[in-house]
Amino acid sequence: MGRKVLLRSICVTTLLALLSVSLVKAEDPYRYFTWTVTYGTASPMGVPQQVILINGQFPGSRLDVVTNDNIIINVINKLDDPFLLTWNGIKQRKNSWQDGVLGTNCPIPPNSNFTYKFQTKDQIGTYTYFPSTLMHKAAGAFGGLNVYARSVIAVPYPTPAEDFTLLIGDWFKTSHKALQQYLDSGKALPFPDGVLINSQTQPTFTGDLGKTYMFRISNIGLSTSFNFRIQGHMMKLVEVEGSHVVQNTYESLDVHVGQSLSVLVTLDQAAKDYYLVASTRFTKTVLTATAVLHYSNSHTLVSGPVPTGPTYQKHWSMKQARTLRWNLTANAARPNPQGSFHYGKITTTRTFVFANSAPLINGKQRYAINRVSYINSDTPLKLADYFNIPGVFNMASIQSLPSEGPAFLSTSVVPVSLHDFIEVVFQNNEKSLQSWHLGGYDFWVVGYGFGQWTNASRKAYNLDDALTRHTVQVYPNSWTAILVSLDNQGMWNVRSAIWNRHYLGQQFYLRVYDPIRSLANEYDIPRNALLCGKAVGQHP
Repeated sequence: MGRKVLLRSICVTTLLALLSVSLVKAEDPYRYFTWTVTYGTASPMGVPQQVILINGQFPGSRLDVVTNDNIIINVINKLDDPFLLTWNGIKQRKNSWQDGVLGTNCPIPPNSNFTYKFQTKDQIGTYTYFPSTLMHKAAGAFGGLNVYARSVIAVPYPTPAEDFTLLIGDWFKTSHKALQQYLDSGKALPFPDGVLINSQTQPTFTGDLGKTYMFRISNIGLSTSFNFRIQGHMMKLVEVEGSHVVQNTYESLDVHVGQSLSVLVTLDQAAKDYYLVASTRFTKTVLTATAVLHYSNSHTLVSGPVPTGPTYQKHWSMKQARTLRWNLTANAARPNPQGSFHYGKITTTRTFVFANSAPLINGKQRYAINRVSYINSDTPLKLADYFNIPGVFNMASIQSLPSEGPAFLSTSVVPVSLHDFIEVVFQNNEKSLQSWHLGGYDFWVVGYGFGQWTNASRKAYNLDDALTRHTVQVYPNSWTAILVSLDNQGMWNVRSAIWNRHYLGQQFYLRVYDPIRSLANEYDIPRNALLCGKAVGQHP
């Protein structure tokens, strides 16, 4: 009898051990979506115009996922143009095949489909998705993409009662195809007609007295920064593009094109309605959009003057930007503290200084980096690199430092090595604010300064608790410095987030390379990869 009990105990123990091992090795969850992209008609500013819908929605569906989820999205293109979506800020670890830009993916032809397969690997935070083709972004097809922490990883603030996604950006009554024709003809982008919040003129967000809510705020616009504020309420900043930050409180916050952040707001004022306000920055004419923060027990409509915000004060904005700091003791997507990687003690392997400009080339307005204005190839650079197709891109056209001379056109790629640790300085000698995005990575924003960057500028770098993010602003006649740990092999887009500049050449690709092809460094080409240009006939 005792032997039977002992054997039964051993069997149960073995079963539990095997079960625990299988749970540890269990694959991360899969989430499946089918998105049909179509044209539709909407009147976001009171005038009917053609917009781009996702499953009939404008803006598109909000995508709520959890760290390490596997995302499978079948995108069906019912437009009359080739189309792609990019996942702004999602790192696509070892997987630039899914980045959804023309340097990595063939666009989805009309009446066809492509299934994206990617993982929100080791990420949390507030992101967006939007079209990367032509000027489709000016017509919609954008949405929020929120990555929530796993339940076993604590976040450094109490769980809010609810969170709201605010997609804020400039808007044009002119159709996206007309805007594209302006740019193609050599004209500059006109001034926007207004600012929208969630593609509406005055949406309402409702909460209960005494509760705290998260507002996830993204600049989804084409070209204009904005300042965000809430009438009578303070905002506690808790997250910026996947980084937990030192939790300072603000009356208002600047959000530049392509950027995202999250704030906590406690409804601790008199029970009535209040304005949420977004107004343009660094523009001669200030455009303002409002929404309503409605207390659920309010019987008083929103009233009073709309709270004013800063307009051009770039010194004020830079000073605020320097207050955004990494929370060194908080976990991010993993249980180890964000500050456990001591970026400031690593010796850089290379320095790049990239200067933006707005030259005329062949009599037409273009935008350039170190004199090079990027032109798209009909063959994605990633495919050309994988299949060793010559003549598609040029790895010698764009130099690591600015130089004198006329601007020229090129499909420019900057070669770097896997595991390099690089310093990048964005030098802005123009009178307009710039915004820069790096695909596949986040980076440490170690310095802002006015005038020309020099080697001595490094003395003012923050090498202790600089914020990590994927999109950074560069103020007029100023510079911004970042540090990047190149641990993600692939072909990655470095672009102006200001879309007319991106469209007319202010971008290039960063080829993060290791000569030894290994699945430990990079996934193989997807079986469903679309082939176009010189890659037609190749075998994935």
